This record gives sequence, structure tokens and C-alpha cells, in this order.
Amino acid sequence: MSVTIRTSQNVVVEYEPASVGERILATLIDYLVFFGWWLLVLAVPAGVGIETSRFYVVAVLLPVVFYDLLCEYFLNGRSVGKLAIGIRVVMLDGTQPGLGAYLLRWLLRIIESGSFMLGIVPIITVGINGKGQRLGDIAAGTSVVRLKPAVSLTDVLTRPVPDNYSLQFPDVRLLTDRDVRIIREVLLRGDESVLARTADKIKAVTGIDSTLSSRTFLETVLTDYQFITTQ
Repeated sequence: MSVTIRTSQNVVVEYEPASVGERILATLIDYLVFFGWWLLVLAVPAGVGIETSRFYVVAVLLPVVFYDLLCEYFLNGRSVGKLAIGIRVVMLDGTQPGLGAYLLRWLLRIIESGSFMLGIVPIITVGINGKGQRLGDIAAGTSVVRLKPAVSLTDVLTRPVPDNYSLQFPDVRLLTDRDVRIIREVLLRGDESVLARTADKIKAVTGIDSTLSSRTFLETVLTDYQFITTQ
């Protein structure tokens, strides 16, 4: 199962959702961070005979309470545990998660973990959801995924355009983003008959006349389209 995200540039990227095991491991690492913080600010002063007030105890517990919210907001969807495991929070609509999304996840995490059998509900939800979502993710429109995309059409088919590139087919301006996505998918599949039919369709839509092979023609169309849309 993968999570499909369409970026603002209409590029389709498929991510593998983080597994329940990866999320649990990331949480355990975060708990180690909590333990280290507790040793530093509570156990060490107590060990050397320094008295701490109730206000002090409350103050040092606040970073633990807001840990997930602050880390995800300032570390681009990652806590220390997520960073170590290589997973992060993403929006399913391809946009950058904002404070509102992180806040929803944080509030529902407190409810899920504190009120329902020590986190059993989020574990079950992530396991059966199919998109790596607990209740907080569903509410916020987010998911937790592995950082490395499983499939990116951009990685496979988009090539850097040289600064001195000469446009081959100016009429590619007549194509839509949807047409270009179809071309990318067809090239990725590599079926010669489908390549030929797609090339014929693009020629009919744009009026382009070319003797290039179907694959070379479609690759040139993609490069031209990329050149035009990035100028």
C-alpha cells in the first residue's frame, strides 16, 4: 500500500506509509529524549541536594507536553524519533503542513494516548487505515510516511533542461497538465503500442508534424513542456 500525493507542480509522488513498528520505534526514541530531559532537570538537581519548587516542576514538564507540536512544526514534520527512523508528517493534498494541521494532530494525540488504553486505538487505526493515519492524521489530512518516495515520475522522466535549450515544438503550449501526466505515465509503462497511440493523439491535439519515433517524440514533448512552464 502506498500514499499518492500530487504536488503543487502536478507531479505525482507515491510514498510508503510508515509502518506501525516504525512509528512505535520513533515514539520510544522520543521517550528516551523525555527521560534524558527528566534526568537533566529533575534527577540531577535532586541528586545534589537542590530543592525544586512545584512551579519549577511544572515549568520543566511543559516542553514534554508540547514536544510533539514544537518538533513537528520546527523540524518539518519530524520529532527526534521520526528524524532517527527516517519518517515524517506530510499533507495528503501535497501542500506543506501548517500549524493548524500539527495542532490537530497534537490535540488528538493527547486524547488518543491518554484516554484510550495507552495508545491502543491509534495503533489499531494506523494498522487498518491503509494510509498510515491515526485519528489525528485523519482529522488533519496528514499521514506519516517514509522520507524516500517509492515512485516519483519526476525522478524517472524529468531531465534538467540546459540553459541554451532550443524549443522543438512550440505548440506543446496547447497541452494541459493532465495531458503531460498521461505522457509521463505512458513513458513509464513503456508499451510500444500505447506509446504510438499516445504520440498520434498528441500530434492530433497540437497539430505537430514529426517523424521522430513515438518514444523520442513524447520525450521531446515533455522536455519542451518543462522548458516552457519553467520560463
